[in-house]
Amino acid sequence: MTREPDPPLSGRSVAVVGGGVGGLSAACYLADDGADVTVYERHDRVGGVAGRIERDGFALDTGPSWYLQPEVFERFFGHFGREPSDFYDLVDLDPKYRVFWTDGDRATVPADRDAVRALFESYEDGAGGAFDAYLERARESYELGMERFVYTDRARLRDMLDVDVLRSGRALPLLRTMDDHVSRYVDHPKLRQLLEYTLVFLGGSPYNTPALYSMLSWADHGLGVRYPVGGMYRVVEALRDLGTSLGVEYRTGTEVTGVTGRRGGFTLSLADARDAGADLVVCDVPPAAADRDLLVPGDRIRGADAWESATYAPSAYLLYLGVEGDVAPLAHHSLVFPTDWDAHFEAIFDDPRWPDEPAYYVNAPSVTDDTVAPDGHHTVVVLLPVAPGLRDDADARSRFRDRILADLADHAGVDLRDRIVVEEDACVTEFASRFGRPEGTALGLAHTLDQTGPLRPSHRAGPDGFYLVGSDTTPGIGVPMCLISGEHAAAAVREDETQGGLRRALPVG
Repeated sequence: MTREPDPPLSGRSVAVVGGGVGGLSAACYLADDGADVTVYERHDRVGGVAGRIERDGFALDTGPSWYLQPEVFERFFGHFGREPSDFYDLVDLDPKYRVFWTDGDRATVPADRDAVRALFESYEDGAGGAFDAYLERARESYELGMERFVYTDRARLRDMLDVDVLRSGRALPLLRTMDDHVSRYVDHPKLRQLLEYTLVFLGGSPYNTPALYSMLSWADHGLGVRYPVGGMYRVVEALRDLGTSLGVEYRTGTEVTGVTGRRGGFTLSLADARDAGADLVVCDVPPAAADRDLLVPGDRIRGADAWESATYAPSAYLLYLGVEGDVAPLAHHSLVFPTDWDAHFEAIFDDPRWPDEPAYYVNAPSVTDDTVAPDGHHTVVVLLPVAPGLRDDADARSRFRDRILADLADHAGVDLRDRIVVEEDACVTEFASRFGRPEGTALGLAHTLDQTGPLRPSHRAGPDGFYLVGSDTTPGIGVPMCLISGEHAAAAVREDETQGGLRRALPVG
């Protein structure tokens, strides 16, 4: 009788520092490979920025709220013989979102692609056909990009010399900016905004993000927008529950304050003055914070000043609201745009300040899901991208709170000001202090031309046996990308362990 081989990481212990989506994903893959996995999370629940506020019958997601690229979730759960429906129910959103412009115009973007084509044509003659052409190119970029750049981890510059990558040059517009790329298809500024708004998920602007990310238009218009009933935190709970079934231990309320050692012998210093040991460490803490707070100088990922030259994605001013009464005409997802949004991007990337003419996003999941708010009430989250490092004292927040609520009444036609029964907020300070995000970025390293692919920090970083996972490494920002980042980090661990140890990429920066 043939004996089944031991799993590749059998007998190895792995500490995952940080319970964000990337860390939770990596924990599942590592446990499935036979490792003894412990997740250390300093907060009382896992999820990181993908958190949850529960008060007086309201349930508000504190971070990600768009469920895009459903095949990534299916692929993740499928690896473990499961599927998303084992953990949560999905509904298709129609309309996908509604846009309110400050000139009084508004557009409802339906799920039906023919109806979107007609919407484009209503703004510009020939734009319907241009939309088809743009979307076909986006589909090609998406399929090639996911296969050759996302599911295949290219964390080193030499990986970009692969023949498949070189053959992808025509389909994957790496060097043009998104605005340059979109302008080749449509002229109307509002149509360009409709094709470029997805960059908010990457923390970039149309002027500094590679046109490669036009692939997100296929995620929007080709694959559709879904919603997990109960909110995006249901996905976090699914990752946790899957990990539990695989043997992962979660130690919440446990802060790691230092990591020393090498492969086979790490020591984790804990805030309660105890120590914990592990053979390997996977770090879901932002790399800059790991260098600053966890690693000793000789083990750091980058030089002391290297992080200062990095370009960080925006922070965000967030209002979490429970309101009484109706919120029409808001859709589940709504966007409020000035007709010229250049000034807002300048206020984020060029001349950091609170924007004079803000572009912002409103999430009202209770329009779809009556389980997240009491009867007769709604949950509303307003997200305004702002410059990282921006001063966000109480006076600044108060002024902008009043301004955004007035702006929402003026331009979206819904006045919430006298109906708020639950209210919390977050901004630069919380992202910096609660999550260790450099300059209070809400997302991590921006996807600029020089921070894409192998120019992001590698999964192999710091001392031998120490690995990075999450939005600051490859493939990048967003819940789907962090799920894949967990797969890549676990694959790096498995590869190094089965090949006998040290195999590292050179640090970038």
